[in-house]
Amino acid sequence: MEPTENFFRSIIEASPFPVYMCMGPDKLIAIANDATLKAWGKDKSIIGKPFDEALPDLQGQPFSSLISEVYRTGETYHGNNAPAEFIINGKRQINYYKFTYQAVRNSRGKIVGVICFSTDVTEIEHARQAMEESRHTLYNMVRQAPVGICIINSDNLVIEVVNDSYLELVGRKRAEMENRGVWEAIPETAELYAPVMDNVIETGQPITAKEHKLLLVRNGIPEMVFIDFVYEPVKGFDGEISAIMVIAIDVTEKVFARRKIEEAEERARLAVEAAEIGTFDLDLVTDEILTSERFNIIFGVGRDAPRDLFLKALHPDDVELRNNAHKTALTTGKLFYEARIIWPNGSIRWIRTQGKVYYGSVNKPLRILGTLLDITEFKHLQQQKDDFISVASHELKTPMTSIKASMQLLDRLIKVDPSSDKIPQFISRGNSSLNKMQQLVDSLLNVSKITAGQLALHKTRFLAAQMINECCDHVRLAGTHELELTGYTDLELYADRQRIDQVVVNFVNNAVKYAPDSNRIVINISKQDNMAKISVQDFGRGIPPENIPHLFERYYRVDTSGIQYSGLGLGLYISAEIIELHGGEMGVESEVDKGSTFWFTIPLN
Repeated sequence: MEPTENFFRSIIEASPFPVYMCMGPDKLIAIANDATLKAWGKDKSIIGKPFDEALPDLQGQPFSSLISEVYRTGETYHGNNAPAEFIINGKRQINYYKFTYQAVRNSRGKIVGVICFSTDVTEIEHARQAMEESRHTLYNMVRQAPVGICIINSDNLVIEVVNDSYLELVGRKRAEMENRGVWEAIPETAELYAPVMDNVIETGQPITAKEHKLLLVRNGIPEMVFIDFVYEPVKGFDGEISAIMVIAIDVTEKVFARRKIEEAEERARLAVEAAEIGTFDLDLVTDEILTSERFNIIFGVGRDAPRDLFLKALHPDDVELRNNAHKTALTTGKLFYEARIIWPNGSIRWIRTQGKVYYGSVNKPLRILGTLLDITEFKHLQQQKDDFISVASHELKTPMTSIKASMQLLDRLIKVDPSSDKIPQFISRGNSSLNKMQQLVDSLLNVSKITAGQLALHKTRFLAAQMINECCDHVRLAGTHELELTGYTDLELYADRQRIDQVVVNFVNNAVKYAPDSNRIVINISKQDNMAKISVQDFGRGIPPENIPHLFERYYRVDTSGIQYSGLGLGLYISAEIIELHGGEMGVESEVDKGSTFWFTIPLN
């Protein structure tokens, strides 16, 4: 028996953890190892003394009564993180222990004492308390935070704390949120965010999202909102994830405001693109310029071209104009000028530049933001208009002068010799001039109707050959040209006879006008699938290739070798519009010194 007891004692003494044993109902301290004596702040003199006598510091604490209870019942007792207060070296000290009180029995099974096994967990408890204090501080901060914050227990997903900002964001009351499961409190978010929550708990990695679209039922009303949020894991003193902190900010108004700006910018961009306007940003300090793609296209250069290239493209005669405009802009704040530029291929284009000057704090010009517009076609139209006014004035002046002269001569003859045989001659000459003026006015009226979309068609059925023969009688009667009608002379058309007559007459008159040295004109009628084709061929000087693309433009007139021809330049333009209204096409084939063939097609039905 003696060796066994010694062996038992040696094991207890060697334990690094506090172990002691009390015997009998008086709880005499039979064994207390060095770890125990150190924890109590005592020496070996206490061994053999009753527990309450040896450790008066523990009076009022539960340990003595717990030992008595285990001695009486034999039931083991486990204590967790229990505080034990001692006075050691005159100072009050509290340590925390995890311990077990277990009954000791003799060979007959009778309880003879109680043994205590304990572990000092003071540091762990202090860490836990510090964590709790931090958690409490965190929760107070959460409640006062200006952004929405909700802290959710990671084990059961119950909401532990939620602040007013979060409640406002989700449109709930505190009683509907705290101490309830998060997906029970906000069920409409479960499908989208439950996987996010699970991932954060599983991986320990936070998840962040910007402007996340979400349907929330706020105050009973479904609303589409945009949220910036963070799911941040909160770890306990043991390093395990104890909670998930959700930080959410409602950015719906910001998103809508930005989208309005983006939509406005997009509309402005589309408007700029639709108007084919180039844009630029000129830094007046560094002399660097940022240009849009359209800006570069207008200048006929590639991307990232240096500013020098744009300046060199200016027409030499317009450089001073441009420089003066920029000088004026620095004073007025507004830039405007129209100038010519020369493309790399040598062609000349017109540009219109507008801009606004932006100034620094000391009223120093810093930059110019502006637009660039290609106004070449506008300038051409202006020139055409000026040419048209000049030509129309000239064309109308000639017959008016003739009429005036005829009327003056008639007036004199009637007074002197009312029966003169020259009177019919002057009347005929006046009528001819009036007819010419009427044709000019009719052409202008047709252009006006075309522009307004009011040129109407009145279709009937008629023979193409009959119409051509009737409309070309004036050429045959003049006797200057020979007309040959070839092809399908029995072909029937369904069209506006008067308008088609007008087109053919225009073709034939042009053949007479522009081929005076060739007296042969061939008119051909053909059929191509369900289309009729009528062509007028002359054998005159032909048309230079560079003029052909412009033949059907309004007011365009071919200038051949300096010869000036009468007319407003409207005949082919009006003819092309008439054929287009019929659903057909018009074209020309020409070779210099070999003649030209003008043709058109219209549907047979």
